Amino acid sequence: MKARREKLEQIINWAENNPDVRAVLLTSSLVNPYAPVDDFSDLDVELVFENKEKYETGKEWIYLFGEVISMVEEDDTCFEGVNAMKMVLYTDHVKVDFKLYHKSAFIKEIQEETLPEDWDVGYKVLVDKDNLTKDLKPPTYQSIMIHQPTEQKFRQLMNDFWWDTTYVAKCLKRGDLFYAKFMSENVIRTDYLVPLIEWYIAGLHGWKNITTNKHGRLFKKYLPAELWVKVEATFPGSEIEDNWRALFAFADLVHELGTALAGKLSFEYPQKLEDDIRIYLDEVKSMPQA
Repeated sequence: MKARREKLEQIINWAENNPDVRAVLLTSSLVNPYAPVDDFSDLDVELVFENKEKYETGKEWIYLFGEVISMVEEDDTCFEGVNAMKMVLYTDHVKVDFKLYHKSAFIKEIQEETLPEDWDVGYKVLVDKDNLTKDLKPPTYQSIMIHQPTEQKFRQLMNDFWWDTTYVAKCLKRGDLFYAKFMSENVIRTDYLVPLIEWYIAGLHGWKNITTNKHGRLFKKYLPAELWVKVEATFPGSEIEDNWRALFAFADLVHELGTALAGKLSFEYPQKLEDDIRIYLDEVKSMPQA
């Protein structure tokens, strides 16, 4: 994206000519070989200052790089006192997440035994006037990789999934669409289905350096086409009956993925629990509308 490239050049030029800025790093997807990149990918820029207070409290410097549509600011109280954030969307559609460091805090993070996750997902040093990054460890990318679950973690996810399907059923029978959607999307999909699909995909690849990016962005890339169709079936509209179909699609998909994973890892799949919950779901669905 030309506008993003030009924006980054502006930031680098400003930093090189500003004595307050001691170092600049580019992080996240644009320097992560495992991340998908497109025209909507952000610039994640870390700025290291001798003294960052006037840049944290002032906003004038933000407008040096273009006209601003919107900005979200987070002070250093959100980051244990070491840095602050200014997330900026410009009118040329480039979004820049500026992370502001004190030089002393930056050096302290470099000296940590484990590379912070922000850097472990990938970084590129753009400016370093004081050779601050000479001891910065290379990224391992392991913080974004999918790791094999323990049997206890697998069992807990299965138990929680089947338990929470009962809340969706009750909500649908009551006609309570908001709560049903909260449980199915915020809880069941996010907390249970996403990690289960991640484990399934990683298992297909032998648990070796595989990531599907945040919130399943790469699921369609890695799943067989027939399985992706089953995933799509879990996304309902606003009709109550459509949400019932999606609930049972969730159940069928979790059964398929869960039993496959349990077999691969020699775990016990909770079949009796599933059978009992399915009886409950069928009974609730067949009740007269509340």
